[in-house]
Amino acid sequence: MSNSAAAAVLTTADLPEAVRAVRILLSRADIGRAEVDFEAVIRSPDVLTQVLHVLPDLVWWASAGEEHGSSEAGDNPANSLPIRVLDWGRPLDRAEPFIAALGPDPAAVRWDLDAWPAVPEAGLEAISQKYAYLTLTVNSRDLYQKEPSQDHTVHVHAADRNGDQIARVHWLADQVGGRFTGRVESAPL
Repeated sequence: MSNSAAAAVLTTADLPEAVRAVRILLSRADIGRAEVDFEAVIRSPDVLTQVLHVLPDLVWWASAGEEHGSSEAGDNPANSLPIRVLDWGRPLDRAEPFIAALGPDPAAVRWDLDAWPAVPEAGLEAISQKYAYLTLTVNSRDLYQKEPSQDHTVHVHAADRNGDQIARVHWLADQVGGRFTGRVESAPL
């Protein structure tokens, strides 16, 4: 397993603004074979119902531990709330419905991109799929839902082969009217 550096480029209390920023960044990426991954803590029966409508075969386990319920055991998630979701490799069209279903519950939605393409006018080389990700944290300041908040943060993962990501991060932040705050989190991939 490797790690990626997730740089915060936009934090806002306005979820539609955060989603708009994600759409812009996706339009700047190669996404032909991209996938989306979901991590969340679902506390509410209403949110669970909405999330199950989006992802009927949701991968989850009870926050109290798998012995208290899991999708692998075929348990009913409604009987195990709160639950943790770790559901990977979904089609891109599931991301926005999942985000809309979350209500106040915290989550991280990560797009596994094919690449960040070269931007010759900015002096940026292409970045391969190994280092090209985009994450939106919803109702959480961090990637792991340990710092619940009422705002949402767009993070870009954009290290090149030399581990340098600063120029790309600044360029991507500019694309969405954000700015690189210097906040970077390590993200296992």
